[in-house]
Amino acid sequence: MVLIARSSFFNAQRRAFSSSAATAYKVAVLGAAGGIGQPLSLLLKLNDKVTDLALYDLRGAPGVAADVSHVPANSTVTGYLPADGGLEKALTGADVVVIPAGIPRKPGMTRDDLFNTNASIVRDLAKAVGDYAPKAFTLIISNPVNSTVPIVSEVLKSKGVYDPKRLFGVTTLDVLRASRFISQVKGTKPEDEPVTVVGGHSGVTIVPLISQSNHPDISGETLDALTNRIQFGGDEVVKAKDGAGSATLSMAQAAARFTNSLLTSLSGTPVTEPTFVDSPLFKSEGIEFFASKVTLGPSGAETIHELGAVSEYEEKLIEACKVDLKKNIAKGVAFVEQNP
Repeated sequence: MVLIARSSFFNAQRRAFSSSAATAYKVAVLGAAGGIGQPLSLLLKLNDKVTDLALYDLRGAPGVAADVSHVPANSTVTGYLPADGGLEKALTGADVVVIPAGIPRKPGMTRDDLFNTNASIVRDLAKAVGDYAPKAFTLIISNPVNSTVPIVSEVLKSKGVYDPKRLFGVTTLDVLRASRFISQVKGTKPEDEPVTVVGGHSGVTIVPLISQSNHPDISGETLDALTNRIQFGGDEVVKAKDGAGSATLSMAQAAARFTNSLLTSLSGTPVTEPTFVDSPLFKSEGIEFFASKVTLGPSGAETIHELGAVSEYEEKLIEACKVDLKKNIAKGVAFVEQNP
């Protein structure tokens, strides 16, 4: 009996160690002192799968790290600045890199207006990822996502380290908004209202598949208003903040959710989330990236799902989406060609 008990104890210990080892990840946040970066860093500190949190920014990152490090969660937090090889140190050994760096949207700005500034920032950070964390899973938040994800792809290709399964545009905020807004229409709980959102991450490229939700009966002016609010929900925030910023807190929550889904999948439990990835769905039409449901696993984007049955209304939205999305992607690719 003693031997059996000891054997059971050591097996349990071994399993516990294996489990904890399998869920110990280093996550680097590039742009950690910004409006999204700070709340995102806090949320990642609270994630028990993150044992090493590396925060990088041009300024302020050590302060954010010191602040977040006092949160009682068992993980190490370190802040890095450009001096003394800070970016290399932040990225070395990272399993996941999350990039919210860039300027926020202001009133009257479209996501394309952000392009010139944010494209250069994302390009330079992508080069560092290629050099110091070529195997990391890279999550792009910096807008315009429809263009910045192709920028990262092209940079990683130029360095010979591009793996399409490891690059993601975070479109989760569109999903969260869709669940929240449909719950407001129906008087239900958001957590009970899954809504698939496909396409891209700006304006008409955002296509909520309401016909696949719990409420395919929504139609007419109600459907028009709901769809428009999901597509342009970011404008509500920009306007309400009177030019002082864009959606930062809700975006941080969305990014934290997607990061957690990815870490859960890396640990061996598949998770399916809509995300903007290198996709076969419309490649024949020259559209290299598209957001749809993607099953995440240990290698990253393991299964890219078809859109499934959509309504005639949604078919029209998808056609409009593809026109803009193709231009957005081409813009990102051209930027790297012209500004290597």
